[in-house]
Amino acid sequence: MRFFNTAGPVQCEKHYCLPPLSRFDLPEILNLINQEKYFVLHAPRQSGKTSCLLALREYLNRDGKFATLYMNVETGQTARSDVGRGMKAIISELAFQTDLTIEDASLRDQINHYIDVYGPDAAFKMVLSDICKKISLPVVVLIDEIDALVGDTLISVLRQLRSGYSERPASFPSSIILCGVRDVRDYRIHSDKDKAIITGGSAFNVKAESLRLGNFTEEETRTLLLEHTKETGQIFEEEALSSVWNLTQGQPWLVNALAYEICFKIEEGKNRSNPVRKSMVMEAKEHLIQRRETHLDQLVDKLQEERVRRVIEPILCGESGPETIPEDDIWYTEDLGIITTKGQLRISNPIYQEIIPRILTYSTQLTITKKPAWYIDSRGRLEMKKLLQEFQQFFREHSESWLERFSYREAGPQLLLQAFLQRIINGGGQITRDYGLGRGRTDLFILWHLPDGTFQRFVIECKIVYGSREATIQKGLDQVTRYADRCGAEEVYLLIYDRKKGKSWEKRIFTDTIEHEGRQVTVFGM
Repeated sequence: MRFFNTAGPVQCEKHYCLPPLSRFDLPEILNLINQEKYFVLHAPRQSGKTSCLLALREYLNRDGKFATLYMNVETGQTARSDVGRGMKAIISELAFQTDLTIEDASLRDQINHYIDVYGPDAAFKMVLSDICKKISLPVVVLIDEIDALVGDTLISVLRQLRSGYSERPASFPSSIILCGVRDVRDYRIHSDKDKAIITGGSAFNVKAESLRLGNFTEEETRTLLLEHTKETGQIFEEEALSSVWNLTQGQPWLVNALAYEICFKIEEGKNRSNPVRKSMVMEAKEHLIQRRETHLDQLVDKLQEERVRRVIEPILCGESGPETIPEDDIWYTEDLGIITTKGQLRISNPIYQEIIPRILTYSTQLTITKKPAWYIDSRGRLEMKKLLQEFQQFFREHSESWLERFSYREAGPQLLLQAFLQRIINGGGQITRDYGLGRGRTDLFILWHLPDGTFQRFVIECKIVYGSREATIQKGLDQVTRYADRCGAEEVYLLIYDRKKGKSWEKRIFTDTIEHEGRQVTVFGM
């Protein structure tokens, strides 16, 4: 039977899938190809780019108007700025694909010849030119993973493609699609040869368009999931379908990974007579986050990049003032798939929103020595007030040294709290995080599982003091009580962080209980 695919290109005979050519605007792409354009198709990792390119190759070759070659240049990545090594790897890949697609193996024996005669900075251009001269049809080349190349190797490829542009279609590819994670405008390439930073736009100024492969729509997400129902008869309850969409916002890998976890790994889901329920979706989500699957683990490296930090940190803090974030950094982080600018600047989906704080504080969680049992009473109830009192002291003792070595310093107080809570609540409950640019706060909803199958519900709001403490508390009370009403929380807490320089801990630390709109709100200052 078919299954949900989470690794490599989709094969519709093996995997549940949406027709790859339906993922983008095919008429627009065909129009650009017919106009002999060179253009970019980009999307975040594991969004279906390669599946779409391979389907496009088959479509164009079947149509018979073009000879279309696909090549993945990722093998040249390790060459970095060694252009000779890089070109040998790239031309070898092209030789393999030429043999595979048009059954011409002659290039395999001439790789070294092209590099020796023309040099690495012209060999790729000459190979493409000779291929075009041998084939009677206009040649289209689909170059995948272009931004995996590094340094002078990438610069050389872009410049060779630009150099041959004027000779198309008789002596150079009629149309070329560069496919990668980022738009070519975002390439910041360090050239060892030129001792300078070369931008992709200057090295490849023949780009006509930049197209982006989007996420699944809500309807497409539903269609993909129901392929499983058609094949097995196993039903997705309406709440489950909505939950998959809400958690993933249609990110293709996340949709497939959640569905695979539910239907092929969770015992309850493997029994096809059981309908897929919302609770199974939430369980699958937690499994993916805890295992830090490869797709999610890739976020770790990206979050350490300064360009990404400048975008993500204000979102974690809930700051307003998006005009302070460099525009190029916003485009770059959106190209990586971490944020979306639709509506407002925010994290792309709730799964990323939950895992980003966990990733940033992972080592902190492991080194916190507090034990969950210390905060659970004899009936299995979580003593949240006691827990937050302990955190208040923990923050006083450790926050300054922790923030000094932490890259996300502005968001440090909120993240340190989440690390502390995650350490205690792991296994016995779950934390839902609500934060975003312009909110001015971070809201946490904790659901604690009790032995009798019921739950405790807590709401915690974190605010930074920017004006007066009194005004901050008053605004926080209004916000946290509304949030508590929405969540049905039994206990409500407001944490106030005063980070003004020179203020002593004695003046920062306090605890108060305030009645506001019929609720008792415990306020912790620190």
